[in-house]
Amino acid sequence: MPRQPASTPVSAPNSAPASAPASTGHRTHPAGSGHASLRRANLSLVLRHLRDEGPCSRSDVADATGLHRATVSSLMAELIQRGLVREVGTARAGAIGRPRRAVALDGSHVGALGMEINVDYIAVHGVDLAGRVLVERRIAFDAMGEGPDRSLVELGRVARRAIAEMRRAGAAPGGIVVAVPGLVDIGPGVVTLAPNLGWDGLPLAERLRAELGGFRAPVGVDNDANLAALAEFTSGVAAGTPDMVYLTGEVGVGGGIIVGGRLLRGADGFSGEVGHLPVNPTGRRCGCGRTGCWETKVGLAALVRTATPHRAYESQVKHRVRPGAVPAPDPEERVKEISRALAAGEPRTLAAVAEVGRWLGLGGSILVNLFNPRVIVVGGYFARLAERLIPPAQAELERLVVAGPAARCRFLPSNLGFGAASRGAASMVADHIMDDPAAIGLAPAARTSNGN
Repeated sequence: MPRQPASTPVSAPNSAPASAPASTGHRTHPAGSGHASLRRANLSLVLRHLRDEGPCSRSDVADATGLHRATVSSLMAELIQRGLVREVGTARAGAIGRPRRAVALDGSHVGALGMEINVDYIAVHGVDLAGRVLVERRIAFDAMGEGPDRSLVELGRVARRAIAEMRRAGAAPGGIVVAVPGLVDIGPGVVTLAPNLGWDGLPLAERLRAELGGFRAPVGVDNDANLAALAEFTSGVAAGTPDMVYLTGEVGVGGGIIVGGRLLRGADGFSGEVGHLPVNPTGRRCGCGRTGCWETKVGLAALVRTATPHRAYESQVKHRVRPGAVPAPDPEERVKEISRALAAGEPRTLAAVAEVGRWLGLGGSILVNLFNPRVIVVGGYFARLAERLIPPAQAELERLVVAGPAARCRFLPSNLGFGAASRGAASMVADHIMDDPAAIGLAPAARTSNGN
């Protein structure tokens, strides 16, 4: 699995999250007995080394990690029993010396399930630790109109189906993380406030666990923009860029901010609510109850309102239609409509997209003045319409940034699509497994090895 920026791993409901790991890849772990905590830390150290460096011998692992060879042998035996490591042949160090049995990260029977619930869809992305994508889909669903109770029922139904598909592919999920567009208390998995969903104080992790019945692995919740930023950092167009901002392009607009290779969460974990920057005090009322927020100028609903004569989508977003009503169109379908109008040269749509681009640049300039990122990666519909949106956005950004050309920041369209947050959620589950390999049960056909 790819490296991730340091971030708080997923935690089970009603438990405190593990401490943020150091940028070197070494992790701290939940409190417990000294021996058990040390063994968890060493299992994680060995597993991460195999992930980062590829197949190697036990002796190589001992030399690289500083652990005693007997310790590495014991740790490797446990990781093999848990199906996280497998022997892959022999390796010879130099021209002389007897061959050594090589080991490699496996994890093909261990899965990670990421989900996202947004205003008008639910997305899933399930992988195994070997990197295979086992399930990936997005389902149109009017989460705002249906309300939290029906939304949790549907989220549980989609999760059960995804879990079954992953198990048929041979990988049992080692955890679930759900991305939500709002403020999240990630310890207990409570959605503190999600204005565009109309949720307030929803114990999502606890409720989803109840929907799943006997599911025993951890269930966590996090902000959608934070998780999308993790996905961009690990595998997106600006992968590895230590200072970057990710912007969602949905009905709401959120931001994931990475500074010095670390996800910026803030004192209470609520950073990144950039969509609620006040940019137009005399503007429209926002879903959060305030006036003139940035997302009222650049959110998908704002573009639909000004670019097309169709009102159904905006009406549903604004008025929260009754439960059971026909759901709002999938955001990609709406963006396709706008793309067709752009291709046809429809003046109203051309002017609306250019106007959104200018407001995108204005808000982006505030972020550049605050955080000095090297890139601003734009996702969702921003990425789909990047050819038209980015030129006016970049021009406005360069006009307003105090440092001018010295800031050297540019907009880049994401290539991860509307599934970036669910992909990031799956990556966070995988990273949690890397933090605590002992949480994974023994593989069905575990093989014990005590080779050197």
